[in-house]
Amino acid sequence: MKIGRLVRHLLAPPWTANRAFPAAALTRIEDAIRKSEQRHRGQIRFAVEAALEPGALWRDTSAGERALEVFSSLRVWDTENNNGVLVYLLLADRDVEIVADRGIHARAGAPAWETICREMEADFRAGRFEHGVIDGIAKVSRHLEAHFPGSGTSGNEMPDRPVML
Repeated sequence: MKIGRLVRHLLAPPWTANRAFPAAALTRIEDAIRKSEQRHRGQIRFAVEAALEPGALWRDTSAGERALEVFSSLRVWDTENNNGVLVYLLLADRDVEIVADRGIHARAGAPAWETICREMEADFRAGRFEHGVIDGIAKVSRHLEAHFPGSGTSGNEMPDRPVML
């Protein structure tokens, strides 16, 4: 466990996520997800967490490991076409992770997701949280449109509302 990371997480109480993403921003992000899902058959979830709990910090849990836990707990994997995508932000680390279910990951691949993550992180470092998320959603949507085109014939399988952990 690195001391700098521990301090960042201890100084990032849950309300810091609300400051970065006020209610109006969450509504606009929800709208962006809803509108994007009208153009493809994929499902997108966005989750933000201010900081890790002390136990996770002690175990040196990475943002990627936590994103996998969130992917599972939100059941993003539970879609008809195995095309759910989680965009996860660990605010204290300014780290974005994208976890894609096997149906879309096999087609788009890790380099595509990594590029989107790094671009979002650049926006976050500049304080453009809402812009970074909405732009990231648009880029994830382009991959879903390319590999799962058309409107969601199976309906909206997951809530579009961002999750504040």
